[in-house]
Amino acid sequence: MDIRKFLKTARDKLFPQNITCDLCGAEIFDGGHFCGRCAPTVEFNDKTVCPVCGRRTARPEICTECKADAPKFKKAASALIYSDGGAKLVLKFKNGASYLKEYLGTLMAEKAKTLPACDCVTFVPITKKRRRERGYNQGELLAEVLGEKLGIPVVSPLEKKRETAEQKGLTKAERLQNLKACYKIRDKSCVKDKTVLLADDVLTTGATADEACRELTIAGAKAVYLVTAASVEYKQNGSKKHEDKK
Repeated sequence: MDIRKFLKTARDKLFPQNITCDLCGAEIFDGGHFCGRCAPTVEFNDKTVCPVCGRRTARPEICTECKADAPKFKKAASALIYSDGGAKLVLKFKNGASYLKEYLGTLMAEKAKTLPACDCVTFVPITKKRRRERGYNQGELLAEVLGEKLGIPVVSPLEKKRETAEQKGLTKAERLQNLKACYKIRDKSCVKDKTVLLADDVLTTGATADEACRELTIAGAKAVYLVTAASVEYKQNGSKKHEDKK
């Protein structure tokens, strides 16, 4: 067995679902994912949202950011708000707790059902170096769960050519410049003339999704929709509750 697969299997067995809280590790006995203390800190994105980027908004209308600079994807949806427990959950998933793919991916699949039907699902790639360090690509794991739940194939048309600088604290324009030409198409055939569902862990400014969607469109994708595990709440003044590297 490949050593990475062995370590992943061992990790998943050591941290099984529905026995301990997915956030703090406390024992739980009701079959849920969170203990009574942590559950209230995880906010679901089930209130009013921007109908384009899918981030929580004060009113059900297109946010000013989408009006000013329309994203490359047709529409997006996300399961959680990226703050407090939701942010901790996603960061835990990105940093070793790969078993959380089932919970987050299942939530994302339900959100994806609010989007138009897609022919296939793909993910934002990471570099080979980053994959070796982490042991997996979190977006790819989420895409695999989505593919299974939605009954569509998982495809991998993109690759990331180079490492990029940390994006925390950068504006969308700065993030786009940082990401410019970091992705390239390696297989056009799997997305050409198809409606594609792009999976990722977090949506903040949308710079990462825009760059990936640009390449998918160049490859011939008919349309690209986005679904993420979490998204940063939109604020009228343009500020976000929590920043990440997206």
